[in-house]
Amino acid sequence: MGGAMASPMIPPETAAEFLASHGWSNAEILPLAGDASFRRYFRILAGERRAVLMDAPPPQEDVRPFVAVAGWLEQIGLVAPKILAADIDRGLLLLDDLGDARMREALDAEPEAERELYETAVDVLVHLHRQPPMDGLPKHGLGEWLTEVQLFPDWYVPAVGLEGFDQAGWDLAWRAVLEPVASDGLAPVTVLRDYHAENVMLVDGRGGIGRFGLLDFQDALAGHPAYDLVSVLEDARRDVPPELERQMIDRYRDCTNADDRFERAYWVLAAQRNTRILGVFCRLWKRDGKDRYKQFQPRMWGLLGRDLEQPGLEPLRQWFDANVPGSARAEAWTEAA
Repeated sequence: MGGAMASPMIPPETAAEFLASHGWSNAEILPLAGDASFRRYFRILAGERRAVLMDAPPPQEDVRPFVAVAGWLEQIGLVAPKILAADIDRGLLLLDDLGDARMREALDAEPEAERELYETAVDVLVHLHRQPPMDGLPKHGLGEWLTEVQLFPDWYVPAVGLEGFDQAGWDLAWRAVLEPVASDGLAPVTVLRDYHAENVMLVDGRGGIGRFGLLDFQDALAGHPAYDLVSVLEDARRDVPPELERQMIDRYRDCTNADDRFERAYWVLAAQRNTRILGVFCRLWKRDGKDRYKQFQPRMWGLLGRDLEQPGLEPLRQWFDANVPGSARAEAWTEAA
């Protein structure tokens, strides 16, 4: 199936009727954002009242996981948008408006707040990981990790014109680094999966972890505690200084008494995630017509290069050195960047 081109930011035909039926007649509907999926967001204004409309059209999207995870996050003491109204069949949700202050823009405006905001980002994960995983979440383990990295040969390799892909060597190298992580005995946690500076709202008038309003958690899984820490510290869309990354890994380890198994898993899952994203960004460009994602590829290679230098990643580093020349890495994307 071919994907959609980026959707125009026009409200769905059913929006006005949905809003009116929930006490928001004649509300103003303003475009807010689209994301890498079919979901789109609109700000709803009615006098002094504000809300956000999520349009997640079936069959491509299903809002039920979002509703379930949002409720669970609130139960465990984290901040997610409250669901004010829902039309599950049409994929419409009316959400609490968490405001306009995203962590990303706050960091751009106040670079000196960087350490404090990332400390809070770590503290949110420490809190999340103290709870058993939410019931009923799909598993995120070895099988899923291996499937996800296959996006690199499926989408990245043809996009840069690499010939004669060594699939057998690829599988062996990934198994060599991922199997020890899959069997390291660290208890699974709820993995938000897309936890980074563009998916966190800074909620006015609140402190500590209550200041962080979480977004884009509908793909949550039960998986490894290192995964979301990678997600926020090896951010595809903004540079996190390596020394800050190091301090935040140490902060997480200090708060959770995590041992060297966590450290090893962090770098392996960083390589796994960043390799997957190199493929995802090619798919968003080639299949979905979203070529703005090409600009992030040099950063992804910078991150992956650092990950591959870590102890325990030798089989993977050797595979990349033998099979992906420099001309097919960041250099291939310099014009896009």
